[in-house]
Amino acid sequence: MRIGILTGGGDCPGLNAVIRAVVKSLLRQCGAEVIGIEGGFGGLMGEAPRVRPLDWASVSGILMQGGTILGTSNRANPLRSEAEAARALAHARALGLQALVVIGGDGSMAIAHGLSQRGLPIVGVPKTIDNDIPGCERSFGFDTAVATVTEAIERLQTTAQSHGRVMIVETMGRYAGWIALEAGLAGAADVILLPEIDFDIEAVAAVCRERERRQCYTIVCIGEGAKPIGGALTVQQRIADSPDPIRLGGVAHALAAALQPRLASEVRATVLGHVQRGGSPTPFDRVLATQFGNEAAQLVMRGAFDRMVTLQDGRLGSIALAEAVHGSRRVPLDHPLLRAARQIGVSLGEADRVGGPDVRAGIGPGVG
Repeated sequence: MRIGILTGGGDCPGLNAVIRAVVKSLLRQCGAEVIGIEGGFGGLMGEAPRVRPLDWASVSGILMQGGTILGTSNRANPLRSEAEAARALAHARALGLQALVVIGGDGSMAIAHGLSQRGLPIVGVPKTIDNDIPGCERSFGFDTAVATVTEAIERLQTTAQSHGRVMIVETMGRYAGWIALEAGLAGAADVILLPEIDFDIEAVAAVCRERERRQCYTIVCIGEGAKPIGGALTVQQRIADSPDPIRLGGVAHALAAALQPRLASEVRATVLGHVQRGGSPTPFDRVLATQFGNEAAQLVMRGAFDRMVTLQDGRLGSIALAEAVHGSRRVPLDHPLLRAARQIGVSLGEADRVGGPDVRAGIGPGVG
């Protein structure tokens, strides 16, 4: 067997762990030859394919490395035209690939499904720090991103406390609030604003004013896809030739501008940006990525193509690629973490949940 492997879309901690597991599983269990495609799908779209052999030695020692040894691209899309798709398929045939393992997010899975429908046997591995791929309850890279954001919140809390400021921390996540929710809870944020729940600016300001009287500082964690009631998404830029042309960003600064006239405290905003994607994966993500890579190898050896590895109800499995390419896995409004946040006094920016101090406990909402 000759099997190809590529990483598509944005980089993510744990990609190398998946590559390592796929290669070692295929080498050890069926003696396959594994070819790495460089630069994502772009490695199949040029005049000649860009590839490198992947053997045992080439993937040893990469488990803990961030990024991807194969390189990636979030713009290369062979489905832009039938001519581009035909070229990618021709390169795959010329390389003698009997299957291709694609590690990527929803955009990469959509491309993988399209190429699979055109005859290239493909197994997908879900990758995103946003944790928003349909049909998969936990994706590798997410735990590392949450850990990075949590550490940032902790650091900002000390300066907020010292200066009596309102500090707003903006996370990635696109249209899903998983990073903001989990990191906000882990970092003891007083306000957590998510794309799933449009926030009331007066409700947020009320929490900050309450904190001014009691704790003197406030930490707000906001997902990049959050927006005020009646407002629009904050779009940083649009990239016409990208499978996902909209780039969100800057909502923290917009929120700071809206809050400052309503408060006595100084309001500062921090946009964490790509620091959330970088660095070594956490032990949890290393283990999960290894499991995903090994499961992808099993699907290849069984000939179960046009499918994506998944984790559901705590168990590894797979779903059809077609199920993973539509929509976004967002935080359900009845999620237990939302209930826990409200019950411990964290504001989600909801006007009807501002309330006053809890008389029984003798504390107000959002006291970290």
